[in-house]
Amino acid sequence: MSRTGKIVSITAGIIVLLVVILAIVIATFDWNRLKPTINQKVSAELNRPFAIRGDLGVNWARNREEQGWRSWVPWPYIHAEDVMLGNPPGVPDVTMVHLQRADATLAPLALLHKELYLPWIKLQQPDARLVQTADKKNNWTFTLASSENSDPNAAPSAWSFRLDNVLFDQGQVRYRDAINHADVTVQINPLGKPVPYGQVAGGDDQQKGAGDFVFGWQAKGTYNQQTLSGEGKIGGMLSLRSQTTPFPLQFDVRNGTTRVRAAGTLQDPLNLGGLNVRLRFSGDTLANLYGLTGVLLPDTPPYETDGHLIARFNDKKGALFRYENFNGHIGDSDIHGSLVYRQGKPRPLLTGELRSDQLRMADLGPLIGVNSGKGSEQTQRAKAQRGEAAAQPADRVLPHDRFETQSWGAMDADVKFSGKRIEHSSKLPLSDLYTHLQLKDSTLLLDPLRFGMAGGSINTTIRLEGDRSPMRGRADLHARKLQLRQLFPDVTAMQRSLGQLNGDASLSGSGNSVADLLGTSNGELKLLMNDGLISRSLMEIAGLNVGNYIVGKLFGDDEVRINCAATDLNVRQGVATPRIFVFDTENAVINVSGNANFASERLDLTVNPESKGVRVITLRSPLYVRGTFKNPDAGVKTGPLLARGAAAVALGTVLTPAAALLALISPSDTDDNQCSRVLQQMKNQK
Repeated sequence: MSRTGKIVSITAGIIVLLVVILAIVIATFDWNRLKPTINQKVSAELNRPFAIRGDLGVNWARNREEQGWRSWVPWPYIHAEDVMLGNPPGVPDVTMVHLQRADATLAPLALLHKELYLPWIKLQQPDARLVQTADKKNNWTFTLASSENSDPNAAPSAWSFRLDNVLFDQGQVRYRDAINHADVTVQINPLGKPVPYGQVAGGDDQQKGAGDFVFGWQAKGTYNQQTLSGEGKIGGMLSLRSQTTPFPLQFDVRNGTTRVRAAGTLQDPLNLGGLNVRLRFSGDTLANLYGLTGVLLPDTPPYETDGHLIARFNDKKGALFRYENFNGHIGDSDIHGSLVYRQGKPRPLLTGELRSDQLRMADLGPLIGVNSGKGSEQTQRAKAQRGEAAAQPADRVLPHDRFETQSWGAMDADVKFSGKRIEHSSKLPLSDLYTHLQLKDSTLLLDPLRFGMAGGSINTTIRLEGDRSPMRGRADLHARKLQLRQLFPDVTAMQRSLGQLNGDASLSGSGNSVADLLGTSNGELKLLMNDGLISRSLMEIAGLNVGNYIVGKLFGDDEVRINCAATDLNVRQGVATPRIFVFDTENAVINVSGNANFASERLDLTVNPESKGVRVITLRSPLYVRGTFKNPDAGVKTGPLLARGAAAVALGTVLTPAAALLALISPSDTDDNQCSRVLQQMKNQK
């Protein structure tokens, strides 16, 4: 053998020997010696404790799935037992994640092109605890030591990371949140074998190609101080990291009396590409959804909706959620439409259009604090559980339930609602409700709020300034051409009437309930009725016992035609005082004076009739109406009636109110409206 050959042989032998020695060292090396170094380095980088407290080892084996010479390259199979990741400073719990054992394999040849590739990781009994404290500190936000002093202009790392699959036998996640008053434990288990998406969730063409369900989960605990329970299924790691295969999800969760069910897919989950699910809500009141969704909704009777939710999380203007073409009911009223919720600055915005083909007026009661509608007791119970229920005083009529304006600044809204048919009672026909609701910077505006009633229309504008304490409110109402024969369909004599009811009201006040707003209100109310009818039987139909008494005292049991009824009330600090409150009947002119106090809900009215001509009315003394709105009391005042003609003289002094009331009469109705003649006489009275 030549000298060169000997050198080559010796060199090759040395290399082989070194490789063998290295292989023996690696194969027999006690990797536990590296645990202190690994624990210290990882803890320093994560700014929280990390420890491998059990055995750490590496086994080498060929990967038979590789082809050609690559199949001869040994792969490291790493295992670590009793692994613990702690919490950052400020979070009281010691442990965030604990693993009984973790196994993983690393593709060595991928390191040559700067890729850290782990085909799989196997976890035994993973246990994670997510915590958020009352000062908004949480343990799922990581601050890496290497990022604190990093150069923002530095080029990104040339290394990449890839993980294909995560396997585990049984996992547990516990979530505790002091802000949301949550303590929820979720158990996650493999399904045993993949379950096709369509077998669980059905789906449409948009969900074709969705990944299989791989894991099932069950949850129990509390959220927002309400019991929470739920179950569902999710996909595996392959569809989780895929940008083309939709990640499947399905769940059924109950929180208190609220139930949320969904089935659909999440596109490109690691990058939050988008959500496409069938979503169903049900519960005692829509207001309870605020804690779950962050969407501010009013109190309602029990409800249920079924629609399609499409979400885009990476939209340039903020995350976008579209709840499309949903159908459902609120109380006994049906509800349909689409809503869009966009997260943005300065506040999220809710927009959309809703409609109801048959709307029960009673189902709108909870909006203003009236306990009405199907299942209203459930709504009240839900409010009490939220700590928002205000007891209605037993001796009061006006609603004392508070508007919870402190949450009005959570979002803005621009929603249109229409109701085709309104069911109030068989005796009071309502139709064609339409309102445009706008909430901006804690100010709520309903403009317009209009509906048809008794052949006429009512048009209202309501403004509530929730950013003020107490809240300030204003309401402007216009009633036009309400037909008396339609207002009183059960009164036979009224069916021959061509009379109308017209009115205007403008009130403003402050307070956080309807009662407080009216109790501090200022403004005026004008009302005209012509060609009507009054009788004791009509008062009985209307349920007005005091009215029944007064009519009986004035006219006995006879039906009496009303030529004109005119009211002009001046309201100051919640006290309504008549400028004009007069009934011109075929027998007498009846003048009402005194006041009604909305703050104390007390009445102090005097009814003075004046007989016309030779006709004699039953009453010889004035009447009084006193007491409360809930329990009014009427009786005969001691003392004689006003002298004949005195009432007319008194009415003649109110020239300005009479002129103002004339404006309520449409020019086209002047000739037929008896109020036109009566008010003109008042206006011209000297």
